[in-house]
Amino acid sequence: MTPARVEGAHRTRALAWDLAFYLGCFVFALATALGSEFYGYRIWGNFAVAGYGLAAAHSAWLLISTRRGKQTDGKFRSRWIGIGSVVLIAMCAPLLMLVVRRLTGTDWLITPFSWAAQPEVWVIERSAGLLLQHGTPYVDLTLLHRAPEVNDYTPYGPVMTVFGLPRALFGGTPVLDALTDARWMFALAAVICAYASWRLLNRPRIPVFAAQLAIACPLTALTWAVAGPDLAIVGLLVLAFALAATGRAGWAGLVLALVISAKLIVAPAAAVLAVLVYCRARDGKPWAVAGRFALALVATTVVLHLPVYLANPGAFVEHVIRFPLGMGSVRSPAASPLPGHLIAQTGPAGTAISLVLVGLAAVAMLVWLARRPPATGAAALVRTAVGLGALILLTPATRYGYLVYPLVLLGAALTFQAAGPTARPPRNGPVSATSS
Repeated sequence: MTPARVEGAHRTRALAWDLAFYLGCFVFALATALGSEFYGYRIWGNFAVAGYGLAAAHSAWLLISTRRGKQTDGKFRSRWIGIGSVVLIAMCAPLLMLVVRRLTGTDWLITPFSWAAQPEVWVIERSAGLLLQHGTPYVDLTLLHRAPEVNDYTPYGPVMTVFGLPRALFGGTPVLDALTDARWMFALAAVICAYASWRLLNRPRIPVFAAQLAIACPLTALTWAVAGPDLAIVGLLVLAFALAATGRAGWAGLVLALVISAKLIVAPAAAVLAVLVYCRARDGKPWAVAGRFALALVATTVVLHLPVYLANPGAFVEHVIRFPLGMGSVRSPAASPLPGHLIAQTGPAGTAISLVLVGLAAVAMLVWLARRPPATGAAALVRTAVGLGALILLTPATRYGYLVYPLVLLGAALTFQAAGPTARPPRNGPVSATSS
């Protein structure tokens, strides 16, 4: 085949994938709009149907034009038009509407069909107010004078409270409440981290497929509009990998400490990043580089956690450790029909089997890291995505929304791969690492 025909065949396949992707997203959005119990989800679904529908229509037009041999150049023939449609219509528009709708006051009600923001938004904003008033973001359940309920809990580390501080400090009027909604802070953090990572990688050309996984995927778009903390956390996580891949081990450890001190679910990434900084050491002293990473990680984590722990040790343990593990006074409502939860539903034996599977997955990941240590940021991101994906699928209590982590990480991995080598290979390194 001639180069032109090869290029045309490649573009046809890519456009066929785009069409299938956006049609699948359209079906998800339609089902959410019609069947979700949550008001915010339904609002997002209505906007997303339009956003994904336009993206699918544009992809179909491009596909038909390409198959007919028509010109494929021009700004309106770019595959990025579909991404832009999703960002504007399925992400920004519903977020703006829900922020304004929230001013009518439906927080803390036991009426999911009226929530303009998911409970994690309210809880994080409340935690900031508690931190300013009492020195701890966690409600002391022993002082409630009533039975605790699930929304009394703040199952996050102390760093997550930062995203609620603007509301706690400056909120109080409708305009200021709208401007300081924590979702804006989550979105801003995610965008800044993504941009910083892109700059660290010398501004590579981002593959459209990477953007579809990381940005246009329904889990990302939905989370952006109705909640948002997971996007801020995964954005920080990608930044930590970018820092590690470009030889900034100490900074990578510090940023990872921020991530873990916000949400413990991403703690397994520490093992992958430790191996990455060891393999990327450029001065022939990999243990020293890994030591800087570990020191920054541990020291920052202790500094962030210790003051809050000392303020009220019992409340800290109850919120941050016991509740996520299902050992709190109130059981976590996380119960998406993923394999681990379905197995655990069979009884105590099922719960034990689910935990054993999690342990086996952890062992398999450690063996993978030992036998094929990642020498590039892309390879490390793939391992982290697989590890977190296994944890989310197999743990007894989780939410399907957490799958946004592996999807975003895989999209980031494609971008890291497109950037090529981001640091010089190690000199006199102790291992012969592979990037596959």
